Amino acid sequence: MAIGGFYGIDPANAATADKPVNIVIATSAGPRPFTYFDKDNQLAGYDIDLARAVFSHLSQYKVSFTTIELPSILAGLDSDRFQVGANNFAENKQRKEKYIFTQPIFENQFVIAVSEKNDSIHSLKDLLGKSTEVNPGINFTTALEKYNQQHKENPVNLKYTEAELLPVLQNVASGKEESGLIGAPYSYFLVAKGAKGEILANDINAQLQKLIADGTITAISQKYFHGDYAPK
Repeated sequence: MAIGGFYGIDPANAATADKPVNIVIATSAGPRPFTYFDKDNQLAGYDIDLARAVFSHLSQYKVSFTTIELPSILAGLDSDRFQVGANNFAENKQRKEKYIFTQPIFENQFVIAVSEKNDSIHSLKDLLGKSTEVNPGINFTTALEKYNQQHKENPVNLKYTEAELLPVLQNVASGKEESGLIGAPYSYFLVAKGAKGEILANDINAQLQKLIADGTITAISQKYFHGDYAPK
């Protein structure tokens, strides 16, 4: 399903003004608040607002959004059906071989949400041998999968679900220690590989640096997380 319209400002130059490059940004509309449909059924979220902010300054591109299941985002990048993936993506070896990662777009703070009556879980180490529900493919899940590789003798039992992510929250300040343990401190946009992808990623990265410097990313972070998780 195609979502929203196109974003752009005055032409950067005559060569690109006549025929801007079409860019399709794919997202699964989950997990909230990184990407989701709001009460008006409009695509919203941290990744979405940031993508819009980036491309509002890149008039050589004509951007549209589409929503699709997460595995199909990667397949679409492989086939160049989509040019950018925006879905709280973490970096891992397999993806690094197939896609271009932009500069970081979010500094993850991992927090484990448990019942108020549960006083046995205080860190990721306490999850070893226990079960937790996770959405496939997102940053926190990738981080836990990496953590399990380091603890194969007694891994966390990951139960994959497509439901909205409730048991695990990526939000408040206690996550810095955990980010260090699991080695996945950042999220990224994914870009299809190739010469065009390299140019696109460079353009996105240049804008990300500007949006960090002028406080735009901090403002988007405050909007969705009530804290500053802009990459430093």
